[in-house]
Amino acid sequence: MAPNDDRSMLTVFASLTSVAAFLLAAIGIIVVVNKDEGATTTSAAAPVTVTMSEFKFSPAKVTAPVDGTLNVVNGGTMAHNLVIEGGPSTRDLNPGQSQVLNLAGLAPGTYRFICTIPGHEGSGMVGELTISESGGGGGAGELAAGGGADHSGDDIDWAAWDETMIANTNAYLKAVIDTVSAPGPNMYGGVGPLGIPTEGRGNQKLEPNVLPDGTKEFVLEAKVTDWEVEPGKVVQAWTYNGMVPSPWIRVEPGDRVRVVLTNNLPAFTDIHFHGITTPFPSDGVAPITQEPIFPGETYTYEFTAPNRPELGMYHPHNHGNISVVNGMFGVFQVGDVPLPRGRTINGVTVPADLQVAQEIPMVLNDAGVIGLTLNGKSFPATDPIVATAGTWNLIHYYNEGLQSHPMHLHHVPQLVVARDGFPLESPFWVDTLNVAPGERYSVLVQNRPEDVNIEAPPGADLVSRLGIWAFHCHILTHAENENGLFGMVTAYVVAPAA
Repeated sequence: MAPNDDRSMLTVFASLTSVAAFLLAAIGIIVVVNKDEGATTTSAAAPVTVTMSEFKFSPAKVTAPVDGTLNVVNGGTMAHNLVIEGGPSTRDLNPGQSQVLNLAGLAPGTYRFICTIPGHEGSGMVGELTISESGGGGGAGELAAGGGADHSGDDIDWAAWDETMIANTNAYLKAVIDTVSAPGPNMYGGVGPLGIPTEGRGNQKLEPNVLPDGTKEFVLEAKVTDWEVEPGKVVQAWTYNGMVPSPWIRVEPGDRVRVVLTNNLPAFTDIHFHGITTPFPSDGVAPITQEPIFPGETYTYEFTAPNRPELGMYHPHNHGNISVVNGMFGVFQVGDVPLPRGRTINGVTVPADLQVAQEIPMVLNDAGVIGLTLNGKSFPATDPIVATAGTWNLIHYYNEGLQSHPMHLHHVPQLVVARDGFPLESPFWVDTLNVAPGERYSVLVQNRPEDVNIEAPPGADLVSRLGIWAFHCHILTHAENENGLFGMVTAYVVAPAA
């Protein structure tokens, strides 16, 4: 497989500049609004407001009177619910939706409430409700934007909403065009045009120290650091070497590997090499396979890479419910995933001499302080993928989140060639690929200059793939809110050949 060639990409950037107007015209925006009809009920007492976000209830301790109500508002960016253990619950509420929850029937006392969407309770969505005979009102006045509205459409300023969505998307496109001629390190471990500027880029390749005996040594530091997920949103991320995703580590089959980790986290840690064949002492599950690495300590993992290609990840195993979702995850790759060179799948032949133009890691997350992101960034901070018409590109999906994500690439089909690093005997084409937590999928994307077996309308040229194509998770609340596109969205740009 040919390595990334940044010089050839600069040619793509130059050609992009010349077709900027065409690309801007190619983008389309689809607005999806979920109506929330019949969401509210009435009560004699004023409801107490509880706002849900990623990943907390605000306030977390609530007091309400007997037969009172809670006004539950989703002020976050993904679906949440509020379930009172032993009592009533809301349905799943999408961002901006609300529901008044009747507390009738709950006796005076203290009750625990949670969000039951997988992973949300463990990420911190836990609260306490006190039913008081004398009443109360803890949390009243915490109403989030949109609270109490039924979102049937009557209460929405559609013109303002549309204006915001279009302006934000156009700002992203302008940022991409502006960096075409002056590309920088991108979130795919290479060089390319960038999205809206933010501090930090993950997935940067970590060069080893080659020891006298040929061992490849990689030095990592585990620490909490500031990380800008999207413009203006800086979080305290748990990281290796201060980046999200962590540095991209690649070795070759049979290499002797040494990974030296210094722990500067507030808690003990370890490293599990997920999907990589290691000896028992290097599996990274303290205290089963090793002693915990306490704050201030350094630990060394040593093993020989398998004699075959493997595609995995590395992350902590202990405290993973905090450390991994908050940023500690990275790509660990042994050699190249075998590709179906020379084979014909559904009428499309993969060239026997196939050269991969770009190898692109895409790490998916949906929880912790990192939240709904691709490679540690949320749209519009996600960098586009820029590819030349006629080339083949290899994308590896890694799901380090808590939910499955159906990854949808508009108009440019994906040939699924490997799952968890194992090559498929029967590769298959998709436009949407569901990636579950812990899974890795490898897909070949061919940027054919024209569609196969599609006849153009009379008088028109052949349908072209040139343009800016949306690339996103197809759980719509993971990709769009009242500000337009957000979260797990990027762009796949097919540029004309030079």
